Amino acid sequence: MLSYVCVSWILLVLFAGPTVSELVVTGEVGQSITVPCTYSVRSAKDITSMCWGRDSCPNSQCSRTIIWTDGWKVTEQHGSRYLLQGDLPKGDVSLTIMNAEEADSGTYCCRVEHRGWFNDQKTNLKVVIMKARISTASPHTHTSEQTSAPGSISESSFTITDSWTLVSASEAPQTASGPCSGTSDCSDVTANVQNTSVLLPSQQYSENGLYIGIGSCAVLLVILILALFLT
Repeated sequence: MLSYVCVSWILLVLFAGPTVSELVVTGEVGQSITVPCTYSVRSAKDITSMCWGRDSCPNSQCSRTIIWTDGWKVTEQHGSRYLLQGDLPKGDVSLTIMNAEEADSGTYCCRVEHRGWFNDQKTNLKVVIMKARISTASPHTHTSEQTSAPGSISESSFTITDSWTLVSASEAPQTASGPCSGTSDCSDVTANVQNTSVLLPSQQYSENGLYIGIGSCAVLLVILILALFLT
C-alpha cells in the first residue's frame, strides 16, 4: 500500500510538476504584446536558464521552442518578432511579441530551470490575438447656417448727412480736406456765421411794404402836380 502511494506521488510530480499555472493575455493584430513571466532572484547563484515554447509545458525543456536564455543573455532565438526585453539578471524573462498576428494566438510555456529534480517553474499562458477594432460610426458633419428672421436687418448701412449754413463765396473758407481742417478754420467759420446778418421773413415783408408805400406816394404826388398844372 505504501509503495503504491509513493509511486502515485512520483508520477503526479513527474507529469504535473510542482508549479503549473495558466494565465490569459489578450492583444490586437499589429500591436506589441508582452507575455509576463518572472522568477525569484536573491543572489547571482539564483540566475538560471529558461525557455519559451508553444503549447503547454512538457516534462522537460520546451516544445516548439521560441527562445532560450542562460539567465544573462539570449542564447537561442527562433524568429525576430520574439524578444526578451525584461531585466534578465533580476528574473524578468517576460516574452514580447512584436507586430502580433492572429496566428500567434494559443498556449505558451515559460519554463525556468532550477537545480534538482522536478524543481522547474512551469507557467502556461494563453495568448488571444484579436482583429483590430474598426469604428463603424459615420463621420458627423456639422453645417452652420445663419438665417435672418423676417423684418430683421442683415446688413446695416448708415447715411450721415451734414447740414451747413449757406454763406457767400467770399466768406466760405477754401480748404481741401473739408469744411474744417483745423481748430483755427472752424473758429473763423463760426465767427463769419455769427457776423452774417440773416433776414427773417417778417423783416423782408416790412421792407417790401415800405418800398411800395414810397412808390405809391410818389405816383400820387406826380398825379397831383399834373392836375394842378392842367387846371
